[in-house]
Amino acid sequence: MDVDNGTVLIIDDEENIRHMLSIVLAKEGFRCTIAAQAQEGLELLRKQSFDIVLCDVNMPKMTGLDLLAHIGQEGIDSTVIMITAYGSVEGAIEAIQAGAYDYINKPFRPDEVLLTIRKAQERERLRRENRELRRQLNQEYDFSNIVSADPKMQSIFGMVRKIAGFKSTVLIEGESGTGKELIARALHHASDRAEKPFIPLNCGAIPEHLIESELFGHERGAFTDAVRSRNGLFLEADGGTLFLDEVGELPYSLQVKLLRVLQEEEIRRVGSDKSTKIDVRIITANIASLEELVKKKEFREDLYYRLNVLPVRLPPLRDRHGDIPLLVTHFIRRFNARLGLDIESVNEEALRLFERYHWPGNVRELEHTLERAMILADEKVLTPTDLPGKITEHKPTYNVALSEDELSIKKATYRIENDLIRKALTKTKGNRTAAAKLLEISHRALLYKIKEYEIDL
Repeated sequence: MDVDNGTVLIIDDEENIRHMLSIVLAKEGFRCTIAAQAQEGLELLRKQSFDIVLCDVNMPKMTGLDLLAHIGQEGIDSTVIMITAYGSVEGAIEAIQAGAYDYINKPFRPDEVLLTIRKAQERERLRRENRELRRQLNQEYDFSNIVSADPKMQSIFGMVRKIAGFKSTVLIEGESGTGKELIARALHHASDRAEKPFIPLNCGAIPEHLIESELFGHERGAFTDAVRSRNGLFLEADGGTLFLDEVGELPYSLQVKLLRVLQEEEIRRVGSDKSTKIDVRIITANIASLEELVKKKEFREDLYYRLNVLPVRLPPLRDRHGDIPLLVTHFIRRFNARLGLDIESVNEEALRLFERYHWPGNVRELEHTLERAMILADEKVLTPTDLPGKITEHKPTYNVALSEDELSIKKATYRIENDLIRKALTKTKGNRTAAAKLLEISHRALLYKIKEYEIDL
């Protein structure tokens, strides 16, 4: 089978050069097209695409540099290699500055031409891979990939899209596993900082004596193990976003320095007396309420107000059970692709168990539970036998918010019914017929109770 190494357009006013290049490249599997003038080459480029353009610089009427300018202005996507007269360094530099990938000098050897073309192809391959990786990354952290039909989550998505373009600090609060870092990454990728670094740091995972150096960097000799200078995460994130997870775990002394960074927009390495200006957007997150930590004198009040400019509170999964079927479908599709599995779905009984379970680990726990079940499953449809005992044996409880002295069955029943009806209506998006089926009561009974409890959804 013939090798196809791509297409090459050869533009040169010397026939012997055109002939020699076309023979050499054809032997190596390139499909060659020739043009004797730059204008002729430009017309060909406008009609069809070429992977590589080999173009002489010095040609009558339109020069190679003129052609290069047209290629740039018209957005023609070809890699251009210029052919220059021997010793014409200035022309070569001018060509590179105008957008050429490289140049070769006349007279040239065939292997020199082939090496230059292969280097150009390798560069283009890496560029394509980087573009694809960037596309996948942006898609992975796009809001459309955060699965939720819940009105509270949709409201959060809308707010985060609005604030993405601003540098103001964002504080994300929510239980473990609710997706705080996912929201932070989506916020970054929706902003004009998307091409710059997103640097995450779990403040509770770094020992107290190391975290200052981790954030701000240090000079050589600043402490015993500082054998060389290094940049901290603030400098690594310059131009981008620094995500401080579990910011409530920051030592009190570091809270002062973080406040100064927010106020002055500059940092100072450990052991240095010089400050460095930075441009970093700071997003923070915490499981516990920072406001409660402030009340307990465990977090600085002034820093709290600087971080809490744009607050985002993520609801736990138990408060948006309607998302569970969507998430189950999403994770099955993801793990099938990632792990090479062929699981089709979850049966109704298993899905009811998922919806009944309280998910203390939230979406992350659901994700890991499904991954385990899919790997161990013997059939294509998951059943309760594929699920861990904590889910199959879970007994639902109702939090009716009664005081210890409240023993009225009537009041407790009222609160439970009210809560269940609201959840059913939320799950069915207000469809009362479907909600009645979930509640296992008649449609008429549901309408009566909606009126009795003054439920307006």
